[in-house]
Amino acid sequence: MSMRIALAAVALLAAIQLVPVDRSNPPVTSEVPADPATREILRRACYDCHSNETRWPWYARVAPVSWLVAHDVEEGREHVNFSTWNEYTAKKQRKKLDEVWEEVEEGEMPLWFYVPLHPDAKLGEADLRAIEAWAKAR
Repeated sequence: MSMRIALAAVALLAAIQLVPVDRSNPPVTSEVPADPATREILRRACYDCHSNETRWPWYARVAPVSWLVAHDVEEGREHVNFSTWNEYTAKKQRKKLDEVWEEVEEGEMPLWFYVPLHPDAKLGEADLRAIEAWAKAR
């Protein structure tokens, strides 16, 4: 009986790999207006979910984890997408900057479960100060 359950589980796991997941990176239409150092901080800590330059890790190809990763990226791009920054109005850009700083300051971003898998995304004190200065200067 347990062998049948194990085989069924393996078959199910294999079958769900056939469910397609959108891992596309649409065109980048603009570059976020930040100095090179701050842009690099944003790239390593934010761009995988908040840009069209997502680096899709190997586990983003294995269901059901792939579904979660794709969902998180889609949701992240909806909140703020640095690759389409110039498509926001000036007022919207200001609001997005305020939101970015609020999330970073409160430790909500990067997400707690993202950092262990992407240690370079961990924000140090100098990173926080750079993001704060960038967000408040605009």
